[in-house]
Amino acid sequence: MPNKQNHDIKRVAILFAGGPAPAANAVISTAAFSFLEEGAQVFGIKHGYSRLAEYTAAGPLQEGVDYIRFTHDSLTNARSSRGIMIGTARTNPGKHVSAPEHLKDKELVAPLRRVYEGLCSLEVDALISIGGDDTLKTANKLKMFQDNLPADARRFPVIHLPKTIDNDYSGIDFTFGFFTAVETLAEEIRNLNFDAAAGRAYFLCEAMGRSAGWLAYGAAIAGEASMVLSVEDIVGALADEEMVNQDTGEKRKIMALDRVIDRMVDMMIARERDSRPYGTIVVAEGLAEYLPSKYLEGVDRDDHGHINISSINLSALFSKLVAHRYNERTGRTRKVNGLQLGYEARCAPPHAYDVMLGAQLGVGAYRALVEEKLNGVMVSVSGQLDLHFVPFEKLVDPQTLVTKVRFIELKSDFHKLARFLETCIDI
Repeated sequence: MPNKQNHDIKRVAILFAGGPAPAANAVISTAAFSFLEEGAQVFGIKHGYSRLAEYTAAGPLQEGVDYIRFTHDSLTNARSSRGIMIGTARTNPGKHVSAPEHLKDKELVAPLRRVYEGLCSLEVDALISIGGDDTLKTANKLKMFQDNLPADARRFPVIHLPKTIDNDYSGIDFTFGFFTAVETLAEEIRNLNFDAAAGRAYFLCEAMGRSAGWLAYGAAIAGEASMVLSVEDIVGALADEEMVNQDTGEKRKIMALDRVIDRMVDMMIARERDSRPYGTIVVAEGLAEYLPSKYLEGVDRDDHGHINISSINLSALFSKLVAHRYNERTGRTRKVNGLQLGYEARCAPPHAYDVMLGAQLGVGAYRALVEEKLNGVMVSVSGQLDLHFVPFEKLVDPQTLVTKVRFIELKSDFHKLARFLETCIDI
C-alpha cells in the first residue's frame, strides 16, 4: 500500500508518447491510482507533447481537451482495457537539442520551454513520462532544461516508464506489451502456415522492429515460422561494406541483398527436399534501413529522423525478389505473398503478464517519486517483478543525448533458439 505519511507531491502529470502498446492503460491507471490514494490530484496530458509544445501560442490548457483529471471512477476496469486512455502523439519538443550546449540556446530550446511552462501552469509537482527511447530522450532533456534554470525557478522531478513492443530498451529485460504483441503476430503466422500448406505457397511477413529483432524473433518462434531474419543478422556474408553519407558523414551498414534473398531461397529448396513446399518467413522492418541506397531514394523522415519504413513496404519488395530468384535457380514458380504485420498488435487485449508488468511499472513511478524521492530515473523491472530505478545518465549518452539500442546478442541462447527451430540450411 502507498505510504500515507508522505504528502510532498500534491499534483502529478502523466504523459504517454509514441506508438501504442498493449497494457498501456495498466501503466497509466496504476500510476494514477497510487497518487489518488495518496490524496494527490492526477492530470492525464492528452496526446503526448503535441499540445504542450505549442502552449504559449495556443493559450491556456483546457481541461477535457488538453488534459483530464483522473478519478477513481475513471480508473474502474481500466487496468486490462485496450488502447491509451489519454491518447498519444509523436511530437518531439527536444528535436533541435542534440548536445548539452544547445540547452542554452533560446531558439533551440523553445519547444522544451513551452512544455515546461505548460506543465507549470497546472502547478504540477512531478511528471511521469511513458514512452519509447525517443520519449526517454525528451524526458532527459526536460530534466536537463530545468537543471539550467535560475536557482529560484520552479522545478519538478521527471520519472520515465519504458514502453515499446519492440523490446529493444536498454535497462530493462522486457517491456510491457511485448508478449501480447508477440502472441498477436504469432497467431497470424500460425494461420498463414495452414494457408501456405494448402496452396503450396509462402508468406513473407514484415514485423515491426525498427532497431532490433525481438518482435520478429518472438513471433517467428511462437508462430512456428520457417525462417526469421533481423538487423542483427546482417553480418558476415549477409553484409556489404559500410557506406558513408557524403553530406552528413554518417556511416550506414548495407546488406548484401542478393545473399539475403539467396538464403531465403536456400530455405525453400531445403523444405522441398523434405516434401514441404510451403512456409512462412518473418523479417524485421528495420532491415529496410540496410537496403542499398537506390531503394531509399525519396523516402521521407519523421520528427525523430527515422525513415518512413512503411512506405518502403519491405515485405512486398522481398517477396518479389525471392519469387524471381527461386524461379532463376529452380526453373519453377512458387507464389510468395508479402504482408506487413504490426499495427493490429499495438492495441490488442493485453495478456496477464503484460498487465502485471505494466502495473508494477506504474506503481514504480509512485515509489520512485514518493518513497525514494528520485528525479531523472527510468523505472525498470527484473526477476519476479522486482523494481529498479536507472538514472537517465546511464541510458543516455551525455554528449550526443541519444539512447543505446538493446539488440539480440548473436550466439545468445535466445538467438540460438530461433536458429535451432527454423528449417536447417547450409550457410
